[in-house]
Amino acid sequence: MIVVTGASGNVGRPLVEALTTAGEKVTAVSRSPLSYDLPDGARHVRADLADPVTLAPALDGADALFILLAGELLGGGAPAVEVLAAAAEAGVRRVVLLSSQINGTRPNALSHGRLREFEEAVRSSGLDWTILRPGGFASNAYAWIETVRTQRTVIAPFADVALPVVDPADIAAVAAVVLRDEGHLGQTYELTGPAAVTPREQAAALTEALGEQVGFVELTREQAREHMARFMPEPVIDGTLDILGTPLPAEQRVSPDVERILGRPAGSFTGWAERNAHAFK
Repeated sequence: MIVVTGASGNVGRPLVEALTTAGEKVTAVSRSPLSYDLPDGARHVRADLADPVTLAPALDGADALFILLAGELLGGGAPAVEVLAAAAEAGVRRVVLLSSQINGTRPNALSHGRLREFEEAVRSSGLDWTILRPGGFASNAYAWIETVRTQRTVIAPFADVALPVVDPADIAAVAAVVLRDEGHLGQTYELTGPAAVTPREQAAALTEALGEQVGFVELTREQAREHMARFMPEPVIDGTLDILGTPLPAEQRVSPDVERILGRPAGSFTGWAERNAHAFK
């Protein structure tokens, strides 16, 4: 049985579906009730990684654990070693951690200290492990839903800076493979899309997906910072803007890992936009 934490999100939901389709028994874990019906072969348990005691019912009988941290990147919650100890005590043999590309490219980033802690704990846990480090998510475009719906406009900074954003469905597909296949033990994979794409190009992809013109308005860095301050913790803002505006060469590089693991090219932003156009209508 495989336990999937963060089962309500953009990665967790397709991961639950991929694993059950492959015939696995799955426990879908989230802090709150799920907003979708679970497929056959899956059950839901409410639990919180910040409180390992609550994980016990979910981990009972589990062989593998997928760890996705939600809302606690800046610290707080239980130490990573306690979460891994609870998993080991329950009989879990394999753990897959969803980390971030930033831990490889900017190892001192304040915003990702919690993920670094988990990476270190996973590697020293004595369990079989694999770490996934995705770049920016294609689904970050959901931040534009309101202005696309009401104004058919994307409003964002750094209009012509390209990054190889990754489709969350590909992250889930990779996770489903490495959770089940022993050939990936002890590996750290970087997950990106198949090509770097700019925000302006993403707006063009939404135009194509919606069949209606979607314009683009470019924010200055300071305007973007002011907007992000409404919903993002202060230590995260400048680091995020640095990546979006002045990415390192390693952050613009297309990784071969998705294609290597899945045996097919990574999905494009255009493909993601076509599948999710309904959200912007």
